[in-house]
Amino acid sequence: MEDLKNFIVSVADFVCGYPLFFLLIGGGLYLFISSGAISLRMLPESIRALREKQSKDKSGQITSAEALASVVAATIGLGNIAGVAIALVVGGPGAIFWMWISALVGMCTKYHEGALAVMYKGQDDLGHPRGGIMYVIEKGLGPKWKPAAIFFAVAGMFGTMCIMNANQLTEAYQSIFTTTESLNSNALLSQLSHITSLSNLQVFRLLFGISIAMIVALVILGGIRRIANVATVIVPFMVGLYFVLVLFIILIRIEDVPAVIVSIFTEAFNLKAGLGAFFGIAIIGARRAALVNEAGIGTASIMHGTSKNNNPVKEGLVAMLGPAIDSGLVCTLTAISILLLVDLNSVEGMQGLSIAIDAFRNALPYGEYVLLVVVTCFALSSMFSYSYYGQSCATYLFGAKKGKYYAWVFIASLIIFAVVPIEAAVGMCDLFYGLMAIPTMITIVVLSRKVRALTYTFRERPNTLKREGPIEIEAESVSD
Repeated sequence: MEDLKNFIVSVADFVCGYPLFFLLIGGGLYLFISSGAISLRMLPESIRALREKQSKDKSGQITSAEALASVVAATIGLGNIAGVAIALVVGGPGAIFWMWISALVGMCTKYHEGALAVMYKGQDDLGHPRGGIMYVIEKGLGPKWKPAAIFFAVAGMFGTMCIMNANQLTEAYQSIFTTTESLNSNALLSQLSHITSLSNLQVFRLLFGISIAMIVALVILGGIRRIANVATVIVPFMVGLYFVLVLFIILIRIEDVPAVIVSIFTEAFNLKAGLGAFFGIAIIGARRAALVNEAGIGTASIMHGTSKNNNPVKEGLVAMLGPAIDSGLVCTLTAISILLLVDLNSVEGMQGLSIAIDAFRNALPYGEYVLLVVVTCFALSSMFSYSYYGQSCATYLFGAKKGKYYAWVFIASLIIFAVVPIEAAVGMCDLFYGLMAIPTMITIVVLSRKVRALTYTFRERPNTLKREGPIEIEAESVSD
């Protein structure tokens, strides 16, 4: 088991090192420049597009706002807390700057993902609307590229199994409600440990994983409509609660905030340890940001491709808001609170959520319990959306009738990943995300000229934002 963990971590470190950095950041910068900094220039239009009412078109299953809420429900997960904590421990405060850069270029990447998802909407073998990079590849690049679509779908089935969320949510409850003594003295755990040959700690994590799986099953077995309905309720609640919690911490430590902000910028360009250390910090920040906002990974295209919106530009504008919310807002809140409360030099080994829990416990009365509520919402919301991502990949590969059984595989995986070590969980997450990014970024860059053509048409006739139809027609003409 230890050898397998080390192998997974080493492969993930290679794939998600320089290759992933240049693929996501380099490709994102190309899209940012070639689109004329669309993530900055058209931000007001994206907010207006989000607020618009949409027609009851039957070419999709959910609205653009519901698609965005579902995407954000997936991306605002434990990566925004545990992932940021890991980035700070491994790369220091400077890693956060590179998460910001990744968010900025990620907004542009997400714009292209959303637009292409609508331009090349797919259908499963039962005629239901489907979206995703696999359909964009097959319809946008042609049948000869289908192996790349299959590659993405296979990586997507494993990459969307909520490996880290199940693992870190279990760690959170273990950290708050148990001690080594309480685990060893628990009669039920000891009896089950004797039966299963697992330690008391592993039995606790196994039982908690079963509990998670049962809760998630109640939502995801209801399909995309139930997932979207839950996401539209839970996302505003969890972001608002977390914002209030972190704002209170910032206010009580307001005198230390300027030093924290300065450290983020100074450490981002710290060359004292050499150029290699500088690139190491940048890679750590970009790697964690990829896990958080998923720009260039391809998952968002699955959800936005099911939108009722037939206007690629409008859907792209709505999709663009995702990285601004998760990497721009939520990750910044997490980073500032941890930097205000934790001495990173005293942290030993790779730690994630436990650092944040200890910090909030020491800063606020019952702070660990309030954070636990937020953490639970973050983790469960991610699991709801990820299950649909994986099922869409399975449906593409095996058809709708067989693909629906993926939900049960997903539910079972939550139990397994609640038990595995954190190093293996992080490594597996990063590895499959890196593999998904390869066909996604290549496809987006190759088809970016078509998105630019649509964007130019839209900017020449801004009133098209207020009605359905014309953009869809032009999308077809561009793709000819």
